[in-house]
Amino acid sequence: MQTRTEKDSQVQRIILVEGCANFLVLTVKLVVGLATGSLAVIGDAVHSLTDIINNIVAWVVVDHASAPADSGHPYGHRKFETIAVFGLASLLVVLAFELAMQAIRRGSVVIASGGLELGLMLGVLAVNIAVTAWQHAWAKKLGSDLLHADASHTFTDVLTTIVVIGGWQLSAMGFLWLDRICAFGVAGLIFYLAFKLFQRVVPALVDESAMDQIAVINAVMAVSGVEKVIRLRSRWVGSDTFVDMKILVDSRLSTGESHAIADQIESVLEQDFNAMDVTIHIEPA
Repeated sequence: MQTRTEKDSQVQRIILVEGCANFLVLTVKLVVGLATGSLAVIGDAVHSLTDIINNIVAWVVVDHASAPADSGHPYGHRKFETIAVFGLASLLVVLAFELAMQAIRRGSVVIASGGLELGLMLGVLAVNIAVTAWQHAWAKKLGSDLLHADASHTFTDVLTTIVVIGGWQLSAMGFLWLDRICAFGVAGLIFYLAFKLFQRVVPALVDESAMDQIAVINAVMAVSGVEKVIRLRSRWVGSDTFVDMKILVDSRLSTGESHAIADQIESVLEQDFNAMDVTIHIEPA
């Protein structure tokens, strides 16, 4: 089984490969957008720029988040990953708003299309599909939430590129208003992506409970020797779950026996609820 450090290194390599692919995709989209005058294609290029920024931030954050806990960060550095995703979501909102405003303010333009440009965009679509499938496979293998989120992000690129190519081709046939509609569609997808990212990280930033309280309490009460769960707290630190609780046990138990009960509870929480760090305070009943 890979260690946490080995997994982080593998995640960084995957992010680096994806970043190179995204830079190639950005270049092609920008060339096609400028050559054809399609605002939807240029907007899709902006979307790809955010992918590259995301890759850079994610690479740096994984490197920093893998650092062990220290006196200044006793819970570790995993929340830097959460903050980075929040920053990316905020950037996406700004870019989506700017794209929508450009679509509103833009005057009439001639949109061109050619076999070379279409072939390039179809090539971009094929690259995005391949990268998405590859990332999803590695995300599942490594159990990485960051890679899973990034793969979902890349999948929206696939959907966006399909919409953009369709709207661009129809606009070149004379349906100019479709380019604006597609630009609004791309902006809407970017807004939706930002919303999903906010939905993912805000609970961690505000320390929302990371576990089903009732399920955890029932599991702990099933451990022999536990008389009552007085307090249960859980929180996200990056993709890791931290738990602290206070329980009542029989006051006649020895220190060793009470410690054995705490060990059983830790084992249950780690195996059944994927808790990474568990702190248990024992009170005599």
